[in-house]
Amino acid sequence: MSRSVRRRHARSREPRRHWRLLVLTLSAVLAALLFEGWTVHEVDAAKSRLPCARPGPEAVNESGPVLRHIGGDGDVKSSAMPARTVALTYDGGPDPYWTPRLLDLLRRHHARATFFLYGAQAARHPELVRRILDEGHEIGSNTYTGADLGSSSRVRTAMELTLTQKTLAGSAGIRTGLLRMPLTTQVDTLCGAEWTAARRVAADGYVLVAADRPDRDPKYGMVRQFSQTDLAYEETKKLLANPHVDRFTTITDALGTPSAHTQVSTAERWQGEALIWTTNAGHAFTNTMTWVLLALGGLGVLRLVMLTVFARAHVRRLTRFRPGSPWLQQVHAPVTVLVPAYNEEAGIESTVRSLLASTHPYLEVIVIDDGSTDRTADLATWIDDRRVRVIRQPNSGKAAALNTGLAHSSYDIVVMVDADTVFEPDALYRLIQPLAHPAVGAVSGNTKVGNRRGLLGRWQHLEYVFGFNLDRRMFEVLECMPTVPGAIGAFRRDALLGVGGVSEETLAEDTDLTMALWRAGWRVVYEESAIAWTEVPTSLRQLWRQRYRWCYGTLQAMWKHRRAVLEVGAAGRFARRGLTYLTLFQVVLPLMAPVVDLFALYGLLFTDPVQSLGVWLAFLVAQLLCAGYALRLDKEKLWALWSMPFQLFVYRQLMYLVVIQSVFALLGGTRLKWHRMQRAGTAATEQLRQPVAARELSSR
Repeated sequence: MSRSVRRRHARSREPRRHWRLLVLTLSAVLAALLFEGWTVHEVDAAKSRLPCARPGPEAVNESGPVLRHIGGDGDVKSSAMPARTVALTYDGGPDPYWTPRLLDLLRRHHARATFFLYGAQAARHPELVRRILDEGHEIGSNTYTGADLGSSSRVRTAMELTLTQKTLAGSAGIRTGLLRMPLTTQVDTLCGAEWTAARRVAADGYVLVAADRPDRDPKYGMVRQFSQTDLAYEETKKLLANPHVDRFTTITDALGTPSAHTQVSTAERWQGEALIWTTNAGHAFTNTMTWVLLALGGLGVLRLVMLTVFARAHVRRLTRFRPGSPWLQQVHAPVTVLVPAYNEEAGIESTVRSLLASTHPYLEVIVIDDGSTDRTADLATWIDDRRVRVIRQPNSGKAAALNTGLAHSSYDIVVMVDADTVFEPDALYRLIQPLAHPAVGAVSGNTKVGNRRGLLGRWQHLEYVFGFNLDRRMFEVLECMPTVPGAIGAFRRDALLGVGGVSEETLAEDTDLTMALWRAGWRVVYEESAIAWTEVPTSLRQLWRQRYRWCYGTLQAMWKHRRAVLEVGAAGRFARRGLTYLTLFQVVLPLMAPVVDLFALYGLLFTDPVQSLGVWLAFLVAQLLCAGYALRLDKEKLWALWSMPFQLFVYRQLMYLVVIQSVFALLGGTRLKWHRMQRAGTAATEQLRQPVAARELSSR
């Protein structure tokens, strides 16, 4: 990395505004989902009424179906329909199918009716509300969702009535004074808790409308109650043909009282329109997310299947590049190992000594000290072995250090190693064997987590085995390996020089280099028996910084090599497969993940919790099976799987936030500075603890 680039990186500030935007977006989504769940799935609402514990007042039982006044002392003023007059009333809706048909039927018979509407339905079909009014009919409230007011809380009752009024204000500019309490028919059903609720809503100024018994003779006048269904349509048609009825009209017209409608102010209408827009947006969002979840779930399952199938295919074809294959000679050529280091005194000695202990003796180790301020260079220099060289340079970045080492390399095979990585004795020999094939330009080794004792270490161990290494098996079969990791990778020197060395244009120099090799016509493969142990972050802060740099650099490399999708041959094949996979599963899916998680929580709380939990557990089991297969392939113990369910609640969300941060940083033009991880020199821990497992895998 040049000094000018490093100065720009140092001056750049990481983006902050997008976190406020993310919080605002998620808050809006959460509010919409809560409102949708509260209304559509009716939290705190009862859809069946409780049996009456006590009868209603005698005055109510003997009253007419229209309760115009309910006094605090039980005084009731009511009305009934005049003779030969029928007030047609329809509950629920507006229904997009039956409401227009009922309106057409009423128009043909010059009849008027009163429609008691659900506010939630009115918000979704405001055009039907306006049509009801335009054709001379009357509108009453049937609450927002049709919840039983006798069983609902006071807060729920108030919201049911208020939201309905606001919806009518937004859709038609009116407020109604008529109310039909859901799940009530005749006045004698206003008993127990229903009577208590009736007194409360009557105190708010509502005229309560019940109905007469359906078997009452219409010639005596009646309030007829219907739903908005096919049966209601047929019954209405029969009633309209009754010769003993002179008028079919609205409640207020039949009683000769003022209209139930009052005009609202402009401010109230705007509030109503905002409510309607919010309701429709929330409904559209939930419907869309249902399909999105199905699609993403299908993609997630498809990915697991692909990983398993291609990993199995990779196992079957391992002999192609193994030492001893009849058509490939073993590689014994000397190797140059490049170890770039900046303040790596904790682990540099273990790294170099593990390389010197390699069963492949023909090597030179070049340690490039990139301006360290600790004893990194001294510790490397003090290693008494003529195969070790130490080059000191001013701090210029990892890519520049690798290019410096490449310029001083003596051999045609170059292996790049991180300074916190410890090699198995036979790792170097196994790593270079695929280079026997003349088309192979680079080889990725098998990186394992050394410091895996803590929960964070176990999570990263699972990620390395299940995520990175299983991915690499699939990438090799599909010929689209996007990254040879900096921890362990072998290259042809002429291939590196052919692409101009290690680029300093991105922070993911290993990914950038791998993509450049594909575009130059070289193949990149994975050697799973070449094992190296690396030290991973031990705190969430360090992990964040490391993955932020990885993700940001990967996005840079993907953008830099985006034109490869239009190329032919190996380059185009790599881009159309590898870049598509990275875009879909490492960019798009993580960007949508927070909203998806919120929607999953919505499903657990508001829809069918058993079904939602069942789907989640099924996907978890599928992941556990796939991860278990990956651990088996890598000769790792299956007990590590116990931490995987917990990983889904913390670790996964952290990785999603890393992607979000990286995308916003890239779109905002932020130049990210290099974040260095604090080392503890524990990369060799697992190698010392589990030598048997490593030897078993190496000997396969």
